[in-house]
Amino acid sequence: MRHGCLKRRFGRIVEHRKSMFANMASSLVMHEKLSTTLPKAKYLKPLVEKLVTMAKNGKDSSRRLVLSRMRDPVAVKKLFEIIAPRCENRNGGYLRITKVGFRFGDDAPMGVIEFVDRELTDREKASMEA
Repeated sequence: MRHGCLKRRFGRIVEHRKSMFANMASSLVMHEKLSTTLPKAKYLKPLVEKLVTMAKNGKDSSRRLVLSRMRDPVAVKKLFEIIAPRCENRNGGYLRITKVGFRFGDDAPMGVIEFVDRELTDREKASMEA
């Protein structure tokens, strides 16, 4: 039985799970949008929101903590210089998860996780106008 087990394991060992979500967090920060399975998106959302809150602080100690969790200096720089100032007037709720259906191969529920106030591309603007 799984009494008292709070975290999902995703069928991976601890090191693999940590590195997988560190990579997913850095990809989400770099592209500001990520398509993945719904359980992974739900697990990733609080992790990235805590990183954005630390980035809003702007201190060097916060930068070191975020770098230790994301492991990508380019993504950390973007988080501190571009995303954190955009989220300055928000008190949380930086990300949204949208359900997009099921994956063709194994019928896994899919979702898109994205920043709420991200800038839309030209293609996305055209599709919204049509």
